[in-house]
Amino acid sequence: MSKVRFGIGLRRFENTAADARNAEALGYEFVSTGEHVFFHGPTGNGLISLAAAAGATTTIGLMSTITLVPLYPAALLAKQVAALDVVSGGRFHLGVGVGGEFAKEFEACGVPIEERGARTNEALEVMQRLWTEDNVNFDGRFNTLGGVTLAPKPVSQPHPPVWISGRSEAAMRRCARFGDGWLPYMYTPEKLAGSLANIESFSADVERAASVQPGLFIFFAVHEDRDQAIKMASDRLSVQYNQDFSALVGRYALAGNPDDCIARLREYVDAGARTVILNSACPGAYVEENERLFAQSVLPALRA
Repeated sequence: MSKVRFGIGLRRFENTAADARNAEALGYEFVSTGEHVFFHGPTGNGLISLAAAAGATTTIGLMSTITLVPLYPAALLAKQVAALDVVSGGRFHLGVGVGGEFAKEFEACGVPIEERGARTNEALEVMQRLWTEDNVNFDGRFNTLGGVTLAPKPVSQPHPPVWISGRSEAAMRRCARFGDGWLPYMYTPEKLAGSLANIESFSADVERAASVQPGLFIFFAVHEDRDQAIKMASDRLSVQYNQDFSALVGRYALAGNPDDCIARLREYVDAGARTVILNSACPGAYVEENERLFAQSVLPALRA
């Protein structure tokens, strides 16, 4: 079985550099962060936060989980991704999502929410061409390029890895067409295994032979007291997603004592996950301990 890699999400915007250094010291392979323009609570911008993390670290990978691609002009996002990959020495991985959970941010950015999937697909085509070609011409529904060359191009070859996130068939088809990796969220192990089989089938449909790296994005809370961990995760996710999460934590998050988390993680690994991006679902005062306890009491069992 190939090695399982683990990443940890940044949560404290004012301490991005320190959080990233701590993640690197704890032995995580990635540091990650999501983004929204507006949401139910405070959120940052992924590319800016990861640029700060890049400057504070030397070896850890940097992954956006996820970048809301349809809210960006494709050429501008291609430039920002290339620049971040260059300044980080080729450590950046682009996580791609279409968003839609908070319609008002699409309205505020002047992007019709019903166009988000089509805009994302076209942006991925535009970006991959700009990262790998010179004198790019493109005449699409949302983008027009008249013989332009992006420079400097990314350090990563042929371009930074693109991880497609989502839960739907449309996201799986997008991954089959454009993705280097699949990073679903709110998934059970059974659904993860099924989605990987679907992506393999969809890849054949588009005659794309490249294999997709299987990943997973999952919220977690680990505590020696199982009930305390479950309560922390339920309370945090209920606020974050503006709904009662008490009945969903057991299906879609890692919550419990270290042994509980090891057992559940093994189910995901058995289902195919090889890159697991973890995001703390706990009070801010417990985040550092949550990450430390997971790194020292859970991850060694999965790396043995």
